[in-house]
This record gives sequence, structure tokens and C-alpha cells, in this order.
Amino acid sequence: MYQIIDGKKVANQIKEEIAAEVADIKKKGGKIPHLVAILVGADGASETYVSHKEKACETVGIKSTVVRMMESVTENELLEKIAEFNRDDDIDGMIVQLPLPDHISEHRVIEAVDPKKDVDGFHPANVGRMFIGLPSYVSATPAGIIELLSRYKIETSGKSCVVIGRSNIVGKPVSILLSRKTSRGNATVTLCHSRTPNIAELSSKADIIIVAMGKAGFLTADMVKEGAVVIDVGITRIRSDKTKSGWKLVGDVAFDEVAPKCSFITPVPGGVGPMTIVSLLKNTLMASRMER
Repeated sequence: MYQIIDGKKVANQIKEEIAAEVADIKKKGGKIPHLVAILVGADGASETYVSHKEKACETVGIKSTVVRMMESVTENELLEKIAEFNRDDDIDGMIVQLPLPDHISEHRVIEAVDPKKDVDGFHPANVGRMFIGLPSYVSATPAGIIELLSRYKIETSGKSCVVIGRSNIVGKPVSILLSRKTSRGNATVTLCHSRTPNIAELSSKADIIIVAMGKAGFLTADMVKEGAVVIDVGITRIRSDKTKSGWKLVGDVAFDEVAPKCSFITPVPGGVGPMTIVSLLKNTLMASRMER
């Protein structure tokens, strides 16, 4: 019988831990951690995500500021705003919500954020430090995945792990984290992507499978061996006549057919998703500690 990895439950536990530390800082008269989010344009998904971040900050007692800029803002205007926040000692963590409008370079914006305030973990300095095992901010979703494996005491050392998807935000960093010489690393990792011809052959031999392809129901039962651990990062909205809204969220894993073969599996929603925001809060608290 498989066990559900309950990301919502773990995220709530971590929020309680963060809230206790923030309350202690406040009690001692210290500076409350402060997270700033810059949102360019009016992308619906980005608005929703930022509002969830605001709510999560409020829950744990972290100060939260959202700065909204018009979609027509120039790249230089955005870079000037980032530079202003870099200089502001009251701000511990800063994120620039992606995606950005086409006329703005994501790379230039990511590199403009002070690495010490880069709680998204996207700056090349933080990626490089993570790569060689130095203390760094790790991007939120990979950090959340490692935290789930840790809290459920899922062994990774010596295990065969297949990561499906090579994005800079999830696939590449989580493959590095799992292969590092750490307590939730030491795995032998294979990174698959759209050009990998034999994904099913590789995944069917893996002890741990992490799927971040963005394709609903991509991982099917024939691609999974008995007793595997499956982490589903995907989230796609599809039409459904079984919900009031007419839509439902599904992951990259065909859950109903894959789950019976697993030892552990994350659901969608309620698996990796809740861990992403809580990892951002952890990074903000870490940034505040470094300032103190």
C-alpha cells in the first residue's frame, strides 16, 4: 500500500516553526524579516501566486510588500527599482515574479538582484554555490522536494533517481541536490528531457522519479517499477464535469494507475505545491538571520 506524501501537512508544520522563530525575534526587539515581491503586468497565475505568498507571510509574521509595475515598464525602470531595493537595509529578501514581458530580459533582471537578497535562488552566484555545495539560497521547488524526502525519511543515498524535465527552476537544480554529498543526496541521478529517447526504460528502473515536464498524465504505470517513490511537480488545469468550476488540477503523473505501484507518492494538488511557498519563507528567514 502506497503512502501519500502530504505537502500541505508538512508545509503547515514548517510555517509553525517559522512563526515561532519570528515571534522570538519580535519578542527580543529584533527586526522582523521583510520580503518584497515585484510583479510586472497582470498575469493571472502570477497574481494568484503572489497573493498566496502575501497570505503565507502574514501567517508566519513576516513583513510582506508587493510592488506592482505596468506591463509597459521599461527594462531600465525595472532594473532601477531592483537597485533601489538592493540598497534598502530593511528588505531581507526580494523576488521578481516570472514570467516577465517579452521586452525585458529575464537574465538581466535575475542578475540584477543582490545575491544576498535572492531568496528565489535564481542568481548565478547562488546556483554556483549550490553546485559546489556551499551555503546558498536554493530555489523554492527543489528545496521543497528535498524537504519532503527528508521529513518522510525517504532514503536517497545509493538510490537510482530519474528526473524528468531540465528546467533551470526545477529539473536541473533538483538533480544537483540529489547527487550532492549530503544527507538527502548521494543518489545516482539521470536527467531526462524531451530529447531523451528511452525515458520509459530509464524511469522503470528508478527507485525515485521526479517529474517536472508540464505534461498532464505523462508518467504512466508501465514507466514505474514496484515500490518506487514518485514526486509529481507538474500542475495543469483541465476541464472536468465533476467539479463546480468545470476545471480540475492534475499533475504530470497518471495518479490512479501509478499510485498502487509506489511506496510513496505526492498528490496534485497538495504535494509539492505547498512546499514551494514555504521554502521561500525559509529563505527569507535565512536572509534575515544573515543580516542579524
